This record gives sequence, C-alpha cells and structure tokens, in this order.
Amino acid sequence: QVQLVESGGGLVAAGGSLRLSCAASGRTFTMGWFRQAPGKEREFVVAITWSGGRTYYADSVKGRFAISKDNADNTVYLQMNSLKPEDTAVYYCAACRALRCDVVGRPVSVKGNYDYWGQGTQVTVYS
Repeated sequence: QVQLVESGGGLVAAGGSLRLSCAASGRTFTMGWFRQAPGKEREFVVAITWSGGRTYYADSVKGRFAISKDNADNTVYLQMNSLKPEDTAVYYCAACRALRCDVVGRPVSVKGNYDYWGQGTQVTVYS
C-alpha cells in the first residue's frame, strides 16, 4: 500500500503562486493532481509519468501550472503560477500502479484509473 501526503496549499491573492508537494511512501508510476471545488466533480489537473517522459495538462491550467518530480525522494511537485479565483479547490495527489493508467483505454485524466489518493490540500485564491 502506497501512502501519498500532500503539502503546500494555502491562501493566495489572484496572480500569485503556490507550490504543492506530494510525497509517496513507495514506488509508483504515473502520478497526477486532481482538484475539487465545492459542489463540483473532482477534475483532472495534470499528470506525469515516472520516467518524466510525458506530462499531461488540463486546458484550464496549461501555461500556468507545471508538474515535476524527484525520483530520489518519490516526490512530485506542482508549481502553480498566475493563480485565478477559479483555481480555488481542494487539490488531491493521485498515483497509479504499472499499466493502470497512461495506457490505451486508461487515460490519465480519469480519476477511476488511479489506485492511491492523498488526503487533499486546500488552495484558496482571492481576488
């Protein structure tokens, strides 16, 4: 069983930046971030393969968010710039085992393809 622990959320003014971290207790493969605003479905934000060879971004965050990873520490980072009030949500880190996502028929954008989830970290952007 892999545990994911997020950190780095907080309160920030529109246009500001935050950096989220997700530390995994064991080996994972593709890792991603999802977010859920009040009254809305949990939605895909970004994902990265463990090799780092592929990254995927939701259209709403392209050019503003960047995902990276440190394999030595089993940690994934989400740098969020130019934040907007509509980015306000609880952000969840997720990970999948080999061949569970980022393969044909199991896209990284589908939350049901992930095996492990963190507890979530709140991001609030005020205007």
